[in-house]
Order: sequence, then C-alpha cells, then structure tokens
Amino acid sequence: MKIFIKVHPNSKEEKVSKKEDGSFDIRTKAPAQEGKANKGVVALLAKHFGVPKNCVTIKAGHSAKTKIVEVCI
Repeated sequence: MKIFIKVHPNSKEEKVSKKEDGSFDIRTKAPAQEGKANKGVVALLAKHFGVPKNCVTIKAGHSAKTKIVEVCI
C-alpha cells in the first residue's frame, strides 16, 4: 500500500499520526542530514504497521519533507 507522509525531523518526540485526508504526520528525533531522518521514518512506520523494516520503502521524496512510502502488508 502506498501512503503519503509529511516528516518533521528534530522533534522532541517520535510519533506517527494519521490526518483526516488519509496521509500521515511523522515526527522523528533524527536530524534531516545524511539520510538519518529517512531511516527514522522507516523504523517508525515499520513499528506502527507491525512489519519488518525491509517492508517499508521510500518511493519518492528522499530529500523532501513530503514523501510517498510503500508498505507491504
């Protein structure tokens, strides 16, 4: 399944929340440098959906705050 997310790096807490339009807000403590925030996003989504990390793939937006992510369920 493909989902649209907005990432908030350098947050005080790590949290996944679903918005009314079906997209997700991801708050991660990881900084937005050298792919650390992307790794944090993958880990948080894997935990949220109860799947292994290799089942979460960022399809678009690797260097943007808005991303398209594919989760195999």
